[in-house]
Amino acid sequence: MSTGQHRPTVRPATGEDLGDLQALARRTIDTCYRGFLGDEAVDWFIGSGASDAHVKTHLERGGVHCLTQDGRIVGFSVLDGSTVDLMMVDPDHHRQGLGRLLLRHAEETLLARYPSIRLETFPDNTRAMSFYEACGWVLGDRLEGEGPAKVEYTKGGTAG
Repeated sequence: MSTGQHRPTVRPATGEDLGDLQALARRTIDTCYRGFLGDEAVDWFIGSGASDAHVKTHLERGGVHCLTQDGRIVGFSVLDGSTVDLMMVDPDHHRQGLGRLLLRHAEETLLARYPSIRLETFPDNTRAMSFYEACGWVLGDRLEGEGPAKVEYTKGGTAG
């Protein structure tokens, strides 16, 4: 057996992962979203239980994948139809290539089923936007609706 860190792996989430996934989502939103959503929106989203409910609903439907390293969940993705609905990496594990690994898994999973795939992010989340563009996603339309504005990114399996 080798010592040190094991390679991160992506696996389907199970019901047993719910608490860890909800805690990771709350921690990530609390740490990373205040700069572009503001304290009030972040405090509401976490405090109201909306964040926990979002994770639980998707876990019950399927399409949630855990990124694990050394036996711990360090990130997860939520895939819903042809959409990467949510992708989070623990703030303590940012800038280690884990987001790329998780996004690549999501892309491969979805592009096997759909000719083009999509995701949404907040226009003021410049770090996420830079990341998606560096990974080959194409910025599309600004989406207006309930809640904060979002922008759409798309990626296709084939040119055209």
